[in-house]
Amino acid sequence: MPVILTQTDTTVGFLSQNAQKLYEIKSRSQTKPFIKVYKDFKSFKQDGGRVLKGRKNLVRRSKKTTFIINNFSFRVAEIKLDSEILRETPWFYSTSANKSAERFNRDFCESKADIIVEDINSLVEKDSSSLIKINSTKRRKLR
Repeated sequence: MPVILTQTDTTVGFLSQNAQKLYEIKSRSQTKPFIKVYKDFKSFKQDGGRVLKGRKNLVRRSKKTTFIINNFSFRVAEIKLDSEILRETPWFYSTSANKSAERFNRDFCESKADIIVEDINSLVEKDSSSLIKINSTKRRKLR
């Protein structure tokens, strides 16, 4: 699976179904997992994703929010760019497009990506998603 550089719903990101490639690009510790981004809630459920009954509406209605359930981080984000590969793939591992702990550098990102998907607005570094840890009794905002 290729590594895609694109504008995500939050910021510029690398997307791939190959987590190992992303670890190599980011020079990131393998103990730190990537967020799994689903194109819709149906894809999340088909991949075996489960959310507690009392938290389903929170997950369905949230925008630009990543959830952590039992050390599994995921986000449901509608793909707004008109790209066949983004439309047809049900999920990707996602990470910000930069070296670990550094800012966005377009030259670095373009050299590491196999495919670049960009619209007229270009690639713009924006705020990352909110991060909420949820379980059966409480939810805690981490970012």
